[in-house]
Amino acid sequence: MIRSMLFAPGNHLLRIQKALALGADAVVLDLEDACPESEKISARESVLAALREPRNCLGYVRINSLETTYAFGDIQAVVQPGVDGLMLSKAESAEQLRRVDWAISQWERECGMPEGGFDLIPLLETALGFANIFEIAAACPRVKRLAIGSADLTYDLGLDHTAGEEEILYYRGLAVHASRTARIEAPIDAAWLRLNDNEGYQNAVSRTRSQGFQGRLCIHPNQVALANESMRPTKQAVDQAHRIDDAFRQAESQGIAAIQVDGLLVDHPIALNARTLLALVEQIDARELLKR
Repeated sequence: MIRSMLFAPGNHLLRIQKALALGADAVVLDLEDACPESEKISARESVLAALREPRNCLGYVRINSLETTYAFGDIQAVVQPGVDGLMLSKAESAEQLRRVDWAISQWERECGMPEGGFDLIPLLETALGFANIFEIAAACPRVKRLAIGSADLTYDLGLDHTAGEEEILYYRGLAVHASRTARIEAPIDAAWLRLNDNEGYQNAVSRTRSQGFQGRLCIHPNQVALANESMRPTKQAVDQAHRIDDAFRQAESQGIAAIQVDGLLVDHPIALNARTLLALVEQIDARELLKR
């Protein structure tokens, strides 16, 4: 589970070092929007050197769009041991993903890396990308999760970017639906752009959790701890999941498949949801142990 995925500019060593030490579940070192044109090539080596150092989080690189002259060089430079995967900005077709998959495979073999171990995260942030999202989610085995970007998406669609994020609700639903259809992990939600609105961010992360996402993209260090905390199921939810699981197991042993717990009708789907939540908490706890 990736509750927080923090971006850092690939050309800024101090910010990279800080990002890798902030407790995010994953860090994305950015060669695209956050990296100026004049430093896109030189930043590749800085990014690679940083991700080869010991760390307690996953480390990804966001490469430039395939429509640019930088994309292939980005892939060639950063598909190396120490990097967990790439994020492809403005992903718009399954064919794009398969092209990148092919290129990654060449460099895995060149570097003696295990084939298929390098992740590929499509960042959906255009109307065309969302029109093809089901094919993108199933494009290749490297795609284990999707991420969505709201700034470019709302610009592309001519929408206002609001605090309640109602304008992207439909697209969030598509991301969750496509991920489930492709049998990959739950997607990662868009970044929160209002950096001084902490209450709004907390509400936004609550929406993220309730709408089927595994985590949130983060663009400021202060967002990481709140994303990690808010993506964890509440104590009340965990306690109820234990009660449901215990009661349903006992009922099943007696040949009963529908019971009532806390006034809630519990059958197989509800019991499975409870067990999924408990497994999620175990996964979060294990990740936190690794960070200590």
